[in-house]
Amino acid sequence: MTAAAPVRRSLAESHRSVAIPEGASFWRRLFAFAGPGYLVAVGYMDPGNWATGIAGGSAYGYALLSVILLSNLMAMVLQALSARLGIAAGLDLAQACRAQYSSATSRVLWLLCEIAIIACDLAEVLGTAIALKLLFGLPLTWGVLITALDVFVILALQRFGFRKLEAFIVTLLLVIAGCFLFELFASHPDPAAVAAGLVPTSRIVTDPAMLYLAIGILGATVMPHNLYLHSSVVQTRAFGEDDKGKREAVRLATIDSTVALGFAFFINAAILIVSAATFHIAGRTDIAEIDEAYRLLAPMLGVGAASIVFAVALLASGQNSTVTGTLAGQIVMEGFLDLRIPGWARRLITRALAIIPAVLVVGAMGDAGATRLLVLSQVILSLQLPFAVVPLVKFTGDRALMGRFASPVWLRILAWTIASVIIVLNIMLLWGAVFG
Repeated sequence: MTAAAPVRRSLAESHRSVAIPEGASFWRRLFAFAGPGYLVAVGYMDPGNWATGIAGGSAYGYALLSVILLSNLMAMVLQALSARLGIAAGLDLAQACRAQYSSATSRVLWLLCEIAIIACDLAEVLGTAIALKLLFGLPLTWGVLITALDVFVILALQRFGFRKLEAFIVTLLLVIAGCFLFELFASHPDPAAVAAGLVPTSRIVTDPAMLYLAIGILGATVMPHNLYLHSSVVQTRAFGEDDKGKREAVRLATIDSTVALGFAFFINAAILIVSAATFHIAGRTDIAEIDEAYRLLAPMLGVGAASIVFAVALLASGQNSTVTGTLAGQIVMEGFLDLRIPGWARRLITRALAIIPAVLVVGAMGDAGATRLLVLSQVILSLQLPFAVVPLVKFTGDRALMGRFASPVWLRILAWTIASVIIVLNIMLLWGAVFG
Protein backbone atom coordinates (compact mmCIF):
# COMPACT_ATOMS: atom_id res chain seq x y z
CA MET A 1 0.00 0.00 0.00
CA THR A 2 1.43 3.38 -0.99
CA ALA A 3 0.29 6.70 0.39
CA ALA A 4 -0.32 9.72 -1.82
CA ALA A 5 2.75 11.76 -2.62
CA PRO A 6 3.18 14.86 -0.45
CA VAL A 7 2.46 18.20 -2.07
CA ARG A 8 4.01 20.59 0.44
CA ARG A 9 7.63 21.65 0.17
CA SER A 10 10.19 20.58 2.73
CA LEU A 11 11.19 23.59 4.89
CA ALA A 12 8.73 25.63 2.81
CA GLU A 13 9.84 28.96 4.31
CA SER A 14 13.40 28.42 3.00
CA HIS A 15 12.76 26.29 -0.10
CA ARG A 16 14.97 27.43 -3.04
CA SER A 17 15.78 30.64 -1.17
CA VAL A 18 19.55 30.56 -1.87
CA ALA A 19 20.43 31.54 -5.44
CA ILE A 20 23.07 29.68 -7.46
CA PRO A 21 24.62 32.23 -9.89
CA GLU A 22 24.17 31.16 -13.49
CA GLY A 23 27.21 31.40 -15.75
CA ALA A 24 29.55 31.90 -12.77
CA SER A 25 32.79 29.96 -12.25
CA PHE A 26 32.73 26.51 -10.68
CA TRP A 27 34.20 27.87 -7.43
CA ARG A 28 31.58 30.60 -7.10
CA ARG A 29 28.82 28.09 -7.69
CA LEU A 30 30.36 25.68 -5.18
CA PHE A 31 30.57 28.50 -2.62
CA ALA A 32 26.90 29.31 -3.20
CA PHE A 33 26.00 25.65 -2.71
CA ALA A 34 28.23 25.18 0.36
CA GLY A 35 26.39 25.24 3.66
CA PRO A 36 24.04 22.26 3.97
CA GLY A 37 27.04 19.97 4.46
CA TYR A 38 28.17 22.01 7.46
CA LEU A 39 24.70 21.93 9.00
CA VAL A 40 24.90 18.15 8.70
CA ALA A 41 28.50 18.03 9.99
CA VAL A 42 27.39 19.66 13.24
CA GLY A 43 25.56 16.46 14.18
CA TYR A 44 28.80 14.54 13.75
CA MET A 45 30.64 16.50 16.44
CA ASP A 46 27.96 17.13 19.07
CA PRO A 47 28.52 16.60 22.83
CA GLY A 48 27.73 12.90 22.46
CA ASN A 49 30.95 12.55 20.48
CA TRP A 50 32.84 14.09 23.37
CA ALA A 51 31.64 11.47 25.84
CA THR A 52 32.49 8.52 23.60
CA GLY A 53 35.74 10.09 22.37
CA ILE A 54 37.05 10.88 25.85
CA ALA A 55 36.07 7.45 27.21
CA GLY A 56 37.53 5.66 24.16
CA GLY A 57 40.82 7.58 24.18
CA SER A 58 41.31 7.20 27.90
CA ALA A 59 40.57 3.46 28.01
CA TYR A 60 42.07 2.27 24.72
CA GLY A 61 44.48 4.94 23.56
CA TYR A 62 44.37 5.54 19.82
CA ALA A 63 42.83 2.14 18.93
CA LEU A 64 39.32 3.47 18.31
CA LEU A 65 40.53 6.08 15.81
CA SER A 66 39.86 3.45 13.16
CA VAL A 67 36.20 3.36 14.20
CA ILE A 68 35.95 7.15 13.86
CA LEU A 69 37.57 6.97 10.41
CA LEU A 70 35.32 4.16 9.17
CA SER A 71 32.24 5.85 10.62
CA ASN A 72 33.09 9.08 8.82
CA LEU A 73 33.65 7.28 5.52
CA MET A 74 30.28 5.56 5.88
CA ALA A 75 28.72 8.91 6.75
CA MET A 76 30.13 10.49 3.59
CA VAL A 77 28.43 7.85 1.45
CA LEU A 78 25.11 8.01 3.28
CA GLN A 79 24.96 11.81 3.31
CA ALA A 80 25.74 11.89 -0.42
CA LEU A 81 22.76 9.56 -0.93
CA SER A 82 20.60 11.79 1.25
CA ALA A 83 21.48 14.85 -0.84
CA ARG A 84 20.84 12.87 -4.04
CA LEU A 85 17.34 11.95 -2.82
CA GLY A 86 16.44 15.55 -1.98
CA ILE A 87 17.74 16.94 -5.28
CA ALA A 88 16.57 14.26 -7.73
CA ALA A 89 13.23 13.25 -6.17
CA GLY A 90 12.39 16.63 -4.65
CA LEU A 91 11.48 14.85 -1.39
CA ASP A 92 13.17 14.72 1.96
CA LEU A 93 13.58 11.26 3.49
CA ALA A 94 10.56 11.64 5.78
CA GLN A 95 8.33 12.66 2.86
CA ALA A 96 9.66 9.76 0.77
CA CYS A 97 8.83 7.30 3.57
CA ARG A 98 5.29 8.69 3.82
CA ALA A 99 4.86 8.49 0.05
CA GLN A 100 6.34 5.00 -0.43
CA TYR A 101 5.21 3.09 2.67
CA SER A 102 1.86 2.31 4.23
CA SER A 103 0.51 4.64 6.87
CA ALA A 104 1.27 2.13 9.65
CA THR A 105 4.88 1.61 8.55
CA SER A 106 5.39 5.34 8.13
CA ARG A 107 4.11 6.02 11.67
CA VAL A 108 6.47 3.41 13.14
CA LEU A 109 9.43 4.96 11.31
CA TRP A 110 8.35 8.40 12.52
CA LEU A 111 8.21 7.20 16.12
CA LEU A 112 11.68 5.63 15.88
CA CYS A 113 13.07 8.81 14.36
CA GLU A 114 11.55 10.90 17.15
CA ILE A 115 13.28 8.64 19.69
CA ALA A 116 16.57 9.27 17.88
CA ILE A 117 16.00 13.04 17.92
CA ILE A 118 15.21 12.95 21.64
CA ALA A 119 18.40 10.95 22.28
CA CYS A 120 20.38 13.50 20.28
CA ASP A 121 18.69 16.38 22.08
CA LEU A 122 19.55 14.71 25.36
CA ALA A 123 23.22 14.85 24.39
CA GLU A 124 22.91 18.53 23.49
CA VAL A 125 21.16 19.34 26.78
CA LEU A 126 23.74 17.53 28.90
CA GLY A 127 26.70 18.85 26.90
CA THR A 128 25.56 22.46 27.20
CA ALA A 129 24.73 22.05 30.90
CA ILE A 130 28.14 20.52 31.61
CA ALA A 131 29.85 23.38 29.75
CA LEU A 132 27.90 25.98 31.76
CA LYS A 133 28.88 24.21 34.96
CA LEU A 134 32.56 24.09 34.01
CA LEU A 135 32.74 27.72 32.87
CA PHE A 136 30.46 29.42 35.38
CA GLY A 137 30.02 26.95 38.25
CA LEU A 138 26.31 26.58 37.52
CA PRO A 139 24.74 23.45 39.08
CA LEU A 140 24.10 20.81 36.44
CA THR A 141 20.36 20.65 37.10
CA TRP A 142 20.02 24.42 36.59
CA GLY A 143 22.11 24.20 33.43
CA VAL A 144 19.79 21.51 32.07
CA LEU A 145 16.74 23.71 32.74
CA ILE A 146 18.37 26.79 31.18
CA THR A 147 18.87 24.94 27.90
CA ALA A 148 15.12 25.28 27.32
CA LEU A 149 15.73 28.96 26.57
CA ASP A 150 17.85 28.29 23.49
CA VAL A 151 14.65 27.77 21.49
CA PHE A 152 14.40 31.57 21.36
CA VAL A 153 17.96 31.84 20.02
CA ILE A 154 16.98 29.54 17.17
CA LEU A 155 13.85 31.52 16.36
CA ALA A 156 15.89 34.75 16.28
CA LEU A 157 18.47 33.25 13.95
CA GLN A 158 15.87 31.92 11.51
CA ARG A 159 14.43 35.41 11.06
CA PHE A 160 17.64 36.52 9.30
CA GLY A 161 17.43 33.92 6.52
CA PHE A 162 18.90 30.51 5.87
CA ARG A 163 22.28 31.75 4.65
CA LYS A 164 22.80 33.72 7.88
CA LEU A 165 21.90 30.63 9.88
CA GLU A 166 24.58 28.68 7.99
CA ALA A 167 27.12 31.45 8.65
CA PHE A 168 26.40 31.22 12.39
CA ILE A 169 26.95 27.45 12.27
CA VAL A 170 30.26 27.75 10.41
CA THR A 171 31.50 30.42 12.85
CA LEU A 172 30.92 28.13 15.82
CA LEU A 173 32.56 25.25 13.94
CA LEU A 174 35.67 27.39 13.46
CA VAL A 175 35.68 28.16 17.19
CA ILE A 176 35.56 24.43 17.99
CA ALA A 177 38.33 23.65 15.47
CA GLY A 178 40.54 26.43 16.84
CA CYS A 179 40.09 25.15 20.39
CA PHE A 180 41.11 21.62 19.42
CA LEU A 181 44.11 22.77 17.42
CA PHE A 182 45.26 24.39 20.66
CA GLU A 183 44.60 21.18 22.63
CA LEU A 184 46.45 19.04 20.07
CA PHE A 185 49.54 21.23 20.19
CA ALA A 186 49.44 21.19 24.00
CA SER A 187 49.04 17.39 24.31
CA HIS A 188 51.91 16.40 21.92
CA PRO A 189 50.42 13.13 20.56
CA ASP A 190 52.74 10.48 19.06
CA PRO A 191 52.24 10.69 15.24
CA ALA A 192 53.25 7.03 14.72
CA ALA A 193 50.76 5.84 17.35
CA VAL A 194 48.04 8.02 15.83
CA ALA A 195 48.68 6.50 12.38
CA ALA A 196 48.60 2.98 13.85
CA GLY A 197 45.27 3.75 15.50
CA LEU A 198 43.70 4.36 12.09
CA VAL A 199 44.08 0.64 11.26
CA PRO A 200 41.23 -1.55 12.64
CA THR A 201 41.99 -4.47 14.98
CA SER A 202 39.93 -7.57 15.79
CA ARG A 203 39.87 -6.58 19.46
CA ILE A 204 37.25 -3.97 18.67
CA VAL A 205 34.62 -6.68 18.08
CA THR A 206 35.91 -9.30 20.54
CA ASP A 207 36.15 -7.03 23.61
CA PRO A 208 32.53 -6.33 24.75
CA ALA A 209 33.41 -3.07 26.53
CA MET A 210 35.37 -1.86 23.52
CA LEU A 211 32.53 -2.88 21.18
CA TYR A 212 30.05 -0.91 23.30
CA LEU A 213 32.18 2.21 22.96
CA ALA A 214 32.77 1.52 19.25
CA ILE A 215 29.03 1.36 18.59
CA GLY A 216 28.60 4.48 20.70
CA ILE A 217 31.12 6.20 18.42
CA LEU A 218 29.21 4.92 15.39
CA GLY A 219 25.97 6.26 16.83
CA ALA A 220 27.64 9.57 17.67
CA THR A 221 29.11 9.84 14.18
CA VAL A 222 26.43 8.56 11.77
CA MET A 223 23.32 10.34 13.03
CA PRO A 224 19.97 9.01 11.79
CA HIS A 225 18.25 12.40 11.91
CA ASN A 226 21.03 13.90 9.76
CA LEU A 227 19.87 11.75 6.85
CA TYR A 228 16.44 13.39 7.10
CA LEU A 229 17.99 16.84 7.60
CA HIS A 230 20.34 16.74 4.60
CA SER A 231 17.69 15.57 2.14
CA SER A 232 15.71 18.68 3.06
CA VAL A 233 18.30 21.45 3.43
CA VAL A 234 19.82 20.79 -0.02
CA GLN A 235 16.47 21.95 -1.36
CA THR A 236 17.15 25.46 -0.04
CA ARG A 237 19.35 25.90 -3.15
CA ALA A 238 17.76 27.25 -6.34
CA PHE A 239 19.51 24.81 -8.69
CA GLY A 240 18.28 24.13 -12.22
CA GLU A 241 15.39 21.66 -12.19
CA ASP A 242 16.30 20.05 -15.51
CA ASP A 243 18.62 17.02 -15.69
CA LYS A 244 21.70 19.18 -16.21
CA GLY A 245 20.91 21.37 -13.19
CA LYS A 246 20.17 18.37 -10.96
CA ARG A 247 23.36 16.61 -12.08
CA GLU A 248 25.45 19.63 -11.13
CA ALA A 249 23.55 20.04 -7.86
CA VAL A 250 24.24 16.41 -6.90
CA ARG A 251 27.94 16.92 -7.63
CA LEU A 252 28.18 20.19 -5.68
CA ALA A 253 26.18 18.81 -2.74
CA THR A 254 28.43 15.73 -2.57
CA ILE A 255 31.57 17.90 -2.54
CA ASP A 256 30.03 20.16 0.12
CA SER A 257 29.08 17.32 2.48
CA THR A 258 32.30 15.35 1.93
CA VAL A 259 34.51 18.36 2.75
CA ALA A 260 32.35 19.24 5.77
CA LEU A 261 32.47 15.66 7.09
CA GLY A 262 36.25 15.66 6.63
CA PHE A 263 36.21 18.67 8.95
CA ALA A 264 34.04 16.71 11.40
CA PHE A 265 36.52 13.82 11.28
CA PHE A 266 39.29 16.19 12.40
CA ILE A 267 37.23 17.33 15.41
CA ASN A 268 36.18 13.80 16.44
CA ALA A 269 39.67 12.42 16.01
CA ALA A 270 41.11 15.36 17.95
CA ILE A 271 38.84 14.65 20.93
CA LEU A 272 40.02 11.04 21.13
CA ILE A 273 43.67 11.91 20.40
CA VAL A 274 43.80 14.53 23.16
CA SER A 275 42.25 12.05 25.60
CA ALA A 276 44.69 9.30 24.60
CA ALA A 277 47.76 11.56 24.65
CA THR A 278 46.83 13.12 27.98
CA PHE A 279 45.15 10.38 30.02
CA HIS A 280 45.87 6.95 28.51
CA ILE A 281 49.59 7.61 28.15
CA ALA A 282 49.72 8.54 31.86
CA GLY A 283 47.92 5.38 32.93
CA ARG A 284 44.61 7.14 33.60
CA THR A 285 42.43 4.68 31.69
CA ASP A 286 39.43 5.44 33.90
CA ILE A 287 38.62 8.92 32.62
CA ALA A 288 35.11 8.81 31.19
CA GLU A 289 33.47 11.95 32.60
CA ILE A 290 33.67 15.23 30.67
CA ASP A 291 34.01 17.31 33.83
CA GLU A 292 36.78 15.04 35.10
CA ALA A 293 38.64 15.52 31.81
CA TYR A 294 38.17 19.27 32.22
CA ARG A 295 39.70 19.27 35.72
CA LEU A 296 42.70 17.17 34.74
CA LEU A 297 43.61 18.68 31.36
CA ALA A 298 45.34 21.82 32.66
CA PRO A 299 47.47 20.18 35.40
CA MET A 300 48.39 17.12 33.31
CA LEU A 301 49.30 19.17 30.23
CA GLY A 302 50.92 21.96 32.23
CA VAL A 303 48.92 24.53 30.23
CA GLY A 304 46.62 26.70 32.33
CA ALA A 305 44.24 27.60 29.49
CA ALA A 306 43.72 23.99 28.34
CA SER A 307 40.66 23.37 30.52
CA ILE A 308 38.96 26.68 29.70
CA VAL A 309 39.51 26.19 25.96
CA PHE A 310 38.05 22.67 26.29
CA ALA A 311 34.88 23.99 27.98
CA VAL A 312 34.44 26.81 25.43
CA ALA A 313 34.56 24.27 22.60
CA LEU A 314 32.00 22.10 24.43
CA LEU A 315 29.62 25.04 24.83
CA ALA A 316 29.97 25.94 21.13
CA SER A 317 29.33 22.31 20.22
CA GLY A 318 26.16 22.13 22.30
CA GLN A 319 24.75 25.36 20.88
CA ASN A 320 25.56 24.37 17.31
CA SER A 321 23.84 21.01 17.70
CA THR A 322 20.74 22.76 19.00
CA VAL A 323 20.25 24.56 15.68
CA THR A 324 20.37 21.43 13.54
CA GLY A 325 18.27 19.49 16.04
CA THR A 326 15.55 22.12 15.68
CA LEU A 327 15.56 21.85 11.89
CA ALA A 328 15.63 18.03 11.94
CA GLY A 329 12.66 17.92 14.31
CA GLN A 330 10.65 20.23 12.07
CA ILE A 331 11.53 18.25 8.94
CA VAL A 332 10.66 14.88 10.49
CA MET A 333 7.30 15.98 11.89
CA GLU A 334 6.26 17.79 8.73
CA GLY A 335 7.51 15.04 6.44
CA PHE A 336 6.02 12.03 8.19
CA LEU A 337 2.78 13.56 9.50
CA ASP A 338 2.29 16.57 7.21
CA LEU A 339 1.69 18.35 10.51
CA ARG A 340 2.61 22.02 10.81
CA ILE A 341 2.94 23.50 14.29
CA PRO A 342 4.81 26.64 15.36
CA GLY A 343 8.58 26.13 15.52
CA TRP A 344 8.80 27.28 19.13
CA ALA A 345 6.18 24.73 20.20
CA ARG A 346 7.89 21.90 18.33
CA ARG A 347 11.24 22.76 19.88
CA LEU A 348 9.89 23.11 23.42
CA ILE A 349 8.16 19.71 23.18
CA THR A 350 11.35 17.99 22.02
CA ARG A 351 13.47 19.85 24.56
CA ALA A 352 11.09 18.92 27.40
CA LEU A 353 11.36 15.24 26.44
CA ALA A 354 15.15 15.54 26.76
CA ILE A 355 15.20 17.69 29.89
CA ILE A 356 12.96 15.40 31.97
CA PRO A 357 15.22 12.28 31.83
CA ALA A 358 18.32 14.47 32.22
CA VAL A 359 16.99 16.05 35.43
CA LEU A 360 15.86 12.67 36.78
CA VAL A 361 19.26 11.03 36.13
CA VAL A 362 21.26 13.94 37.54
CA GLY A 363 18.97 14.03 40.57
CA ALA A 364 19.22 10.27 41.19
CA MET A 365 22.86 9.60 40.27
CA GLY A 366 24.48 13.00 40.69
CA ASP A 367 26.73 14.66 38.15
CA ALA A 368 28.59 11.38 37.55
CA GLY A 369 25.54 9.97 35.78
CA ALA A 370 25.54 12.68 33.12
CA THR A 371 28.38 11.30 30.99
CA ARG A 372 27.06 7.74 31.27
CA LEU A 373 23.71 9.03 30.01
CA LEU A 374 25.54 10.79 27.17
CA VAL A 375 27.20 7.53 26.06
CA LEU A 376 23.89 5.65 26.36
CA SER A 377 22.17 8.28 24.20
CA GLN A 378 24.71 7.63 21.44
CA VAL A 379 24.13 3.86 21.60
CA ILE A 380 20.38 4.53 21.29
CA LEU A 381 21.11 6.63 18.21
CA SER A 382 23.12 3.79 16.72
CA LEU A 383 20.24 1.35 17.30
CA GLN A 384 17.93 3.69 15.34
CA LEU A 385 20.29 3.92 12.37
CA PRO A 386 19.07 0.91 10.35
CA PHE A 387 15.53 2.32 10.28
CA ALA A 388 16.79 5.43 8.48
CA VAL A 389 19.60 3.89 6.43
CA VAL A 390 17.63 1.02 4.86
CA PRO A 391 14.83 3.24 3.45
CA LEU A 392 17.43 5.75 2.20
CA VAL A 393 19.44 3.10 0.34
CA LYS A 394 16.26 1.52 -1.05
CA PHE A 395 14.78 4.81 -2.29
CA THR A 396 17.97 6.12 -3.92
CA GLY A 397 18.34 2.87 -5.87
CA ASP A 398 14.72 3.00 -7.11
CA ARG A 399 14.63 4.16 -10.73
CA ALA A 400 10.86 4.77 -10.57
CA LEU A 401 11.45 7.38 -7.86
CA MET A 402 14.88 8.73 -8.84
CA GLY A 403 14.76 8.42 -12.64
CA ARG A 404 18.21 8.59 -14.23
CA PHE A 405 19.65 9.73 -10.89
CA ALA A 406 19.08 6.33 -9.27
CA SER A 407 22.27 5.06 -7.63
CA PRO A 408 24.52 3.10 -10.00
CA VAL A 409 25.15 -0.57 -9.22
CA TRP A 410 28.53 0.03 -7.53
CA LEU A 411 27.03 2.67 -5.23
CA ARG A 412 24.06 0.45 -4.34
CA ILE A 413 26.44 -2.41 -3.44
CA LEU A 414 28.55 -0.06 -1.29
CA ALA A 415 25.48 1.43 0.40
CA TRP A 416 23.92 -1.97 1.19
CA THR A 417 27.29 -3.14 2.56
CA ILE A 418 27.36 -0.14 4.89
CA ALA A 419 23.77 -0.82 5.95
CA SER A 420 24.67 -4.48 6.63
CA VAL A 421 27.68 -3.52 8.76
CA ILE A 422 25.51 -1.19 10.84
CA ILE A 423 22.83 -3.86 11.32
CA VAL A 424 25.36 -6.58 12.26
CA LEU A 425 27.08 -4.32 14.81
CA ASN A 426 23.75 -3.50 16.40
CA ILE A 427 22.80 -7.18 16.59
CA MET A 428 26.13 -7.87 18.31
CA LEU A 429 25.45 -5.08 20.80
CA LEU A 430 21.99 -6.38 21.62
CA TRP A 431 23.23 -9.96 21.89
CA GLY A 432 25.92 -8.89 24.33
CA ALA A 433 23.45 -6.88 26.37
CA VAL A 434 20.93 -9.74 26.63
CA PHE A 435 23.29 -12.71 27.02
CA GLY A 436 26.30 -11.02 28.60
